[in-house]
Amino acid sequence: MNLAVYTKSLSDSRRGLVGWMLGTAAVGMMYASTYPSQKDNTASLPEALRESLHIDATAAGYLQASVFGLILPLLAMIYGAATGSRAVAGEEESGQLDLVLAHPLTRTRLVLQRFAALATGAGAISLLVWLALLAIRDSAELTGVTAAELLAQCVNLALLGTVFGALSLGLGAAFGRRTVVLAGTAALGVLAYAAHTFAAQIGADRLAYLSPFHHYIGGQPLRHGFQWADVGILAATASALVALGAWRFARRDINT
Repeated sequence: MNLAVYTKSLSDSRRGLVGWMLGTAAVGMMYASTYPSQKDNTASLPEALRESLHIDATAAGYLQASVFGLILPLLAMIYGAATGSRAVAGEEESGQLDLVLAHPLTRTRLVLQRFAALATGAGAISLLVWLALLAIRDSAELTGVTAAELLAQCVNLALLGTVFGALSLGLGAAFGRRTVVLAGTAALGVLAYAAHTFAAQIGADRLAYLSPFHHYIGGQPLRHGFQWADVGILAATASALVALGAWRFARRDINT
């Protein structure tokens, strides 16, 4: 199988990807390292919020609240949205997509290989986050969370970024407009986060199951390790979004 699009996508984005890797890992280390001085501040959060998000003063509870509960998933969403929007819609608006498709390359293969490059990037970012947190695990008093549990959460982080990347790429493949892609991804991201965070508080617990954030962190990988059902749902969601986008892309005219 010819993987030229996949390898070129990674090559073209290597500098940006290295920046994402280093920046995300640095942010994760910075927030995680404050655990000894900030762990007791979780008690100031509203009780309903602490219960719904499983937040407490333990290492797992603190990491779930601060590092993996807000800042890192936000960065993963931004990475996915930015990378996915460029994969098809960005090139279509710039006029470069016609040149790419002039080669012996089907539209479906283009979408799939661009998605594979995006997923590889998300995996690389999360791998460096895991290694960075392992490096400060002892000094930051995070030994209550095992390396395997950290890895489980980092795998889910990669999948979350991949889901939003798939959404962005799929919307770009379907509509070919970056404004539509970014607005749609942002709106759905906010709705998904709100559904996960507030569903229990408004008595709509089942609504949370529709959110990728629930499958990203709701099973508490930082306490219980790999939750394979959640991993499968996130992977299946990303695959379905890309498949729908590729199906639409193969059947529409390119914007010129």
